[in-house]
Amino acid sequence: MNETTGHRGNGPWSRTALGGFALGLGAIAGIAVSAIGYRYDWWQVTTALNISTYAAYAAVLGLVLSVIGLARSRPGGGRRGFLIGLLGLAASLPVVAMAVQWEYATGAYPPINDVSTDIEDPPVFWEMPKPTDYPGGKVAELQREAYPDLAPLVLTVAPDQAFALARAVVEDEGWEIVAEESEDGQIEAVAGSFLYDFKDEVIIRVTPSDDGAVVDVRSRSRTGRLDRGVNAKRIRAVLAELKERSGNV
Repeated sequence: MNETTGHRGNGPWSRTALGGFALGLGAIAGIAVSAIGYRYDWWQVTTALNISTYAAYAAVLGLVLSVIGLARSRPGGGRRGFLIGLLGLAASLPVVAMAVQWEYATGAYPPINDVSTDIEDPPVFWEMPKPTDYPGGKVAELQREAYPDLAPLVLTVAPDQAFALARAVVEDEGWEIVAEESEDGQIEAVAGSFLYDFKDEVIIRVTPSDDGAVVDVRSRSRTGRLDRGVNAKRIRAVLAELKERSGNV
């Protein structure tokens, strides 16, 4: 690629470094606009994801150009723009890493978006916009294969104490509590993702047992047909936190 002569310093500016930096900034701006537009209902999720896809392509190209620019503008190389190349690299890498992680998770996790610790008698959402039952069938089979560790949590504390601990976990996570029935031992809440604020519905059910209480957690995504492992990860985190807080370590 041709280079242009700068007015200060030695040697011409590296256009590849400048181009990589511009594309890296554009990629970050694209992700930001995509997320903000979705959060404020400017467009649907498909539009937001399309914008983020173009931003990822821009980041990949920006990464390539930044690397070339760094090679051309390295100290002693006769061209200017080494710092610009580093900035382009720093701007492009996070977007590329996010895209790679997204694609990896798409293939690594089963195509389901509803996960429960109890697939035989799963908790039921009553207060959500669509209070549907756990799908069961093929979804349950895929969950069992992918997440064999997910199971009800048995605690040696009283049910009311387990319920209080569960509520505290939900509050600490910053989830929106939609409904809580202490008598029934159920809490329904909504969790949002960091960037796009994709909404996931979570229900925690506490039932009495001979030794104390049994806690079940169900988490499902409102958007999309697959969750890339997010719901299972959330359930594990809730169970681990409850186990630690109850002293059942």
